[in-house]
Amino acid sequence: MPKTKGPKTIGVVTHFYGNLEVAIIKFKIPVKVGEEVHFKGATTDFTQKIKSMQYDHKEIKSAKKGQEVGIKVSDKVREGDEVLELV
Repeated sequence: MPKTKGPKTIGVVTHFYGNLEVAIIKFKIPVKVGEEVHFKGATTDFTQKIKSMQYDHKEIKSAKKGQEVGIKVSDKVREGDEVLELV
């Protein structure tokens, strides 16, 4: 019987701008606008749909692997928080 693993980490929060409610996330896999992700950290634990994404202050529809993008978040996140895929 295969082991069931938890949700996979697909990115990490590298910065958070509280005044803008924007998290800068470095993704490990390609991610598109419209996908639901889960933010998890020491005091962070919430799920949200990605409504918009920016790279270099320009709207983009998807983030490439290794790219750092800005995402508007519905709650506070912290540097080092993980971004998990929803299964």
